[in-house]
Amino acid sequence: MTIRRLRTLVAVAETDTFSAAADVVHITHAAVSQQMQALEAELGIRLFDRSTRTPKLTQAAQQIVSKAKKLISDYDNLVPTVLNDGGLHGVIKLGVLRTTLTGLVPQAMAALKSRCPEIGLHIRPGLTATLFAEIERNNLDAAIATKPHLMPTGVAFREIAVEPMQLVAAMEEPGDDPVALLKTRPFIRFDRTAVVGALIENWLLSKRIQVNEMMELDSPEAIASMVHANLGVSIVPDLVVKPPDPVPVKRLCLGVDAPRRTLGLVHRKDQLKTQALEEVFEALLSVVRTANPGTNAAHS
Repeated sequence: MTIRRLRTLVAVAETDTFSAAADVVHITHAAVSQQMQALEAELGIRLFDRSTRTPKLTQAAQQIVSKAKKLISDYDNLVPTVLNDGGLHGVIKLGVLRTTLTGLVPQAMAALKSRCPEIGLHIRPGLTATLFAEIERNNLDAAIATKPHLMPTGVAFREIAVEPMQLVAAMEEPGDDPVALLKTRPFIRFDRTAVVGALIENWLLSKRIQVNEMMELDSPEAIASMVHANLGVSIVPDLVVKPPDPVPVKRLCLGVDAPRRTLGLVHRKDQLKTQALEEVFEALLSVVRTANPGTNAAHS
């Protein structure tokens, strides 16, 4: 019996299907099925009722899942607990938003490694909802995410920065009125399943702006490239830390009531790698302060 197979079993229990569990543990559907068959053989008990189209956990499996969660937690926190160093000599599994991957994250992680070379890093990109779910499942130690409308119980959110949304258009676009551009030019939408996409959609609805949607993308780099090619306009975050070589596009303010996202470091309140996460948070704040010397960065 391995921790890996127990993680997969817990993922199946939490997502209800092998396919969804495969996404959580980052393996194929077939691999999930193979692991579960192997686990059943090792334990000598039936874990799933396969008489239904979607296999259901047996009562014994549910009891095993409950104990497996504690075993996995104990395993993940074994080194920090023994060394009592707050995770300073371990690996931090950090989830990040894709919009932070070219500016904030690389600069902050470089600052972190300079201050704490013994900390190992495992970076995993994802959307806010996915990152929060991974935090709750203890698959990530922390994540850089957008603050949701409702915070899950047992999860802490430490603000890093607030980023207003802005309209981006091709440099050769003659107009500078963002509302007029939104009404007359094709609209390249930020993925509505992301918190940012929902913020933008709600703002458009509040302004009663009907857009001519051309495409919907989840990559800020792809959106900027499409806008740069003069294929339409878009609304994206005004990044608090800019990438080193941003795509040249026209950036227009949406006004004082522009939608804003709040970026923060998210982690479980019972997280044991407290000192390591404090270093991560301070590295993030230091990069934000350096990039925006005239403003006050968020505080813990």
